[in-house]
Amino acid sequence: MIHEEKSHDVSGDAIFGTGGPPSSSSSSSGEGGSGRFYNPYADLYGPSDLKSLENLYRLPSTPEFLFTEEEAVQRRNWSENLTYYTGCGYLAGAIVGGAKGLSEGLRSREEGDTMKLRVNRVLNASGHRGRTYGNTLGILGLLYAGMESASGHFRGTDDVLNSVIAGLGTGALYKAAAGPRTAAIAGAVGGIAAASLVAGKQLSKRYMAI
Repeated sequence: MIHEEKSHDVSGDAIFGTGGPPSSSSSSSGEGGSGRFYNPYADLYGPSDLKSLENLYRLPSTPEFLFTEEEAVQRRNWSENLTYYTGCGYLAGAIVGGAKGLSEGLRSREEGDTMKLRVNRVLNASGHRGRTYGNTLGILGLLYAGMESASGHFRGTDDVLNSVIAGLGTGALYKAAAGPRTAAIAGAVGGIAAASLVAGKQLSKRYMAI
């Protein structure tokens, strides 16, 4: 009887992660289930009743949603899309522009400049380039997010074609004032860039464990 209780405790510790190393049978059953076991009271009372705690403390391995509509459509809405692309575009532009301004400020130094003057020149160049590039990419992100959300709304589906349409429209609208030829070229470049980004994202999800 004592031997049976001891083996029962060891198996419980192996399952709930409170004792020694898990056995091969318990690890294989935990991996094959829909989640991992967790008992918050194992350190206080011990795994007294494993059968009743198995379903109660099995944590899900996938995201849970409160409403079925949220589970069916796992994507950002139009406002989140707008904020995300605009913010990412401005941040990327500010970083790239700041780096370029830093390089220009360091190259434009002259003989006899004091350290204060050199730092001031670098800060001015970085701020100017970062602000210019950030505003440009932020506007592109704003246009892209709006067109992608509008395309998904009117087409009633969420696929790669929405991203391609958004890229085409963003490039054409951004260069519309330069003439139809330039707008067409910019639209083609935007569509190709959007398709390449989406393809790269799908490949990274498929071949990389994220």
